[in-house]
Amino acid sequence: MSGWGRSYRYVGPVELKAAVRPDSGGCPISSAAEFDAWIAKRSVAELTEPFTFVVGVDGVLRLAPRRSEHVACAGGDMVLCAGEISFVREADRWAVSEVSNQSTGYCPDVTSWSEVARALDDIGLGRPSGFTHEVVFRRCLGCQERNIVREDDFVCVFCGNDLPESWNVDPTA
Repeated sequence: MSGWGRSYRYVGPVELKAAVRPDSGGCPISSAAEFDAWIAKRSVAELTEPFTFVVGVDGVLRLAPRRSEHVACAGGDMVLCAGEISFVREADRWAVSEVSNQSTGYCPDVTSWSEVARALDDIGLGRPSGFTHEVVFRRCLGCQERNIVREDDFVCVFCGNDLPESWNVDPTA
């Protein structure tokens, strides 16, 4: 697996991971043809909302409906990134219009963008130069709660302690 970035294990509610079925993973998309076949099956209503995505440790993008849990999309496995993604038709091809690392189950660092970019490039999808919405996750060293940092305010919303500047959500990483 040389060349891959940090992998993230699921750190969300244990009951959600326990509910993952072996066949519940998102649809793997590793080529333009696979994406075209997958997107052709989406309804107009589905295309108005973002989709759940993960990039598996194999570098493959997996897609699922928005209300899917990231851990289910990943089949319970570790990921290189997780978040939400939207697509738009541009001229004669599909492109990514919005993409974020918003996954409170995996809490990927904003540095995981490179893995998303690589997966999208492998498929041949047009994409932005980075996350269109970055989510900064940190774990409080005091109360151990996971936090979303807003407006560079690195203070725990649960207990008021200062949060670390560097990603630290998974204590075993």
